[in-house]
Amino acid sequence: MQPRIPSHTRQPDNTPHQNSWRKSIRILWDFLFNKPSNTRPKGRIPVQALNREALLAAADETAFRLGHSTMLLKLQGEFWLTDPVFSQRASPVQWAGPLRFHQPPISIEELPPIKAVILSHDHYDHLDHAAVLKLAAKTEFFLTPRGVGDILIRWGISPDKIRQLEWWESTELSGMRFIATPAQHFSGRGLFDSNKTLWASWVMLGAGLRLFFSGDSGYFDGFRHIGEHFGPFDLTMMETGAYNENWARVHMQPEETMQAHLDLGGSRLLPLHNGTFDLSMHAWQEPFERIVKLAAAHDVAVCTPQMGQAFSLRQHQPGQTWWTQVDTAEAVRGSYRPCCLSNNA
Repeated sequence: MQPRIPSHTRQPDNTPHQNSWRKSIRILWDFLFNKPSNTRPKGRIPVQALNREALLAAADETAFRLGHSTMLLKLQGEFWLTDPVFSQRASPVQWAGPLRFHQPPISIEELPPIKAVILSHDHYDHLDHAAVLKLAAKTEFFLTPRGVGDILIRWGISPDKIRQLEWWESTELSGMRFIATPAQHFSGRGLFDSNKTLWASWVMLGAGLRLFFSGDSGYFDGFRHIGEHFGPFDLTMMETGAYNENWARVHMQPEETMQAHLDLGGSRLLPLHNGTFDLSMHAWQEPFERIVKLAAAHDVAVCTPQMGQAFSLRQHQPGQTWWTQVDTAEAVRGSYRPCCLSNNA
């Protein structure tokens, strides 16, 4: 039997200490007045447009990156969606806050039926109110950490559609097993709900594949424990972006992302949490550049598909560094290109 946290636990032991109000003010001041000019792309992010017919015709074990931490996975003949954010801004309001670099490759209306939406936590760049409401009619289940499902119920989602899990609990759907696993992060959507809901990473098992989705997390020994219980993984989908030394305990530097991937026993690494929103002080393309260099040093295959680009969850494919062209020439939609990089490519 896998270890579990007590069912009454609302704030796990590894909850990072929140910033003091003075430090929070300094961080906000830097965001408002000391932002570098390169945190947003100057050119267009390349996006490969998708439609329902293309998705239905895609082979099983195909995936599509839709932006930030939103992944569309086709497994067991069903579609699964992680942390769907389709709004223009990752914000409680749509007239202010981080603005998208690119449009989603497909609208929610064009998506085929979704077997399950898998949510990692309740922050605005992972839990999009408008997207959840639009997805409700075509989604059979919402898998959430404990407490996040209660938010969905308040928004009008039927409780019958929601499965809430504590860490190390699992559920099965259509031949797939989903385990909510630990992460080192925090939660809250307002001033008075700090850490009222749980956050999680997710292990996905089935169809002869082992997949890991990190959600948001600082680096901690939990990755090693998850790898020991459920690894090795064919693909890890890992947070690689929006990092900063001011919030080092809740987001990973690329070097820590690589170590977490190795701790998990990962084969290929897909860097997420980048390329869509301006959420930190680093150059927008820096996460890609650093993780690719680290992958070469560690002999790890790293997958970097364009937004909307189909790629195989099982087979390695050599690829290209699409982000290097964005600020030098306007990027346009293109035809399919392979999506994975390694130092052997």
